[in-house]
Amino acid sequence: MRTTGSVLAVVPARAGSKGIPGKNLRTVAGRSLVRRAVESARLSSRIDDVVVTTDGDAIAAEARAAGATVVRRPTDLAGDEASSESALLHVLDTLAADGDGTLPEVLVFLQATSPFIDPADLDRAVARVVDDHADTVLAAAPSHAFLWRTASDGSAVAVNHDAAVRPRRQDREPEYRETGAFYVMRTAGFLAHRHRFHGRIELAVVDAAGAIDIDDPADLALADALAPTRDAARRSSTQQTASAQEPAADAAPPSPPAPSPTRAAPAPNGAP
Repeated sequence: MRTTGSVLAVVPARAGSKGIPGKNLRTVAGRSLVRRAVESARLSSRIDDVVVTTDGDAIAAEARAAGATVVRRPTDLAGDEASSESALLHVLDTLAADGDGTLPEVLVFLQATSPFIDPADLDRAVARVVDDHADTVLAAAPSHAFLWRTASDGSAVAVNHDAAVRPRRQDREPEYRETGAFYVMRTAGFLAHRHRFHGRIELAVVDAAGAIDIDDPADLALADALAPTRDAARRSSTQQTASAQEPAADAAPPSPPAPSPTRAAPAPNGAP
């Protein structure tokens, strides 16, 4: 596997799942969730290699068929209590032990439970890290929702707004919901902090319509219903990106990347 100065995508996909048995092999529009994640990464022009870390034989076979390398995850890192960070660290340890010790410059953590990852979004997020604009970039969807929580006495408390003021949607700045679809990070920073959130953090703003996280059968049914539209949008986006990367002979040099649409404050270290 080529890792020197490269961008490596890692898809954690364990065999066990309580909400949906065999979740990572369940299909959306005829393609398994793990295959969809691998194919999104392989369609990215900025990602060099794709690894699936799993404890399941069937998942490993599906990952290889989709074009990924497989790292077998030990049992103690595949339980319900194991963090995603532990799986990523194990992959890096395995690569360092199997090769010459050289690790990828950038690590892309993809979650198979997000079936509509757009390779163009991955390209833009990776570029922010590779070009030293950010240390971590995470997928986030814009939201204008009024959020509430329940107090200990059962009463409702406004969280992100003044309940007495109801501005119109167009008069409110959006907030951003972490989708979990992907996280792009500088490998050295991840190893130093042992957490995906470190250094300067930016958001990769993605289309909220496709920001589904498969957690229960209803999510799977919704993804199946949306797949024809979302998959067509992804193909169109990928084709447009490919065309944009073919400059004319007399084309001017590309402009520097635009600033991130928004910035997030660094999160405390520690597993989520």
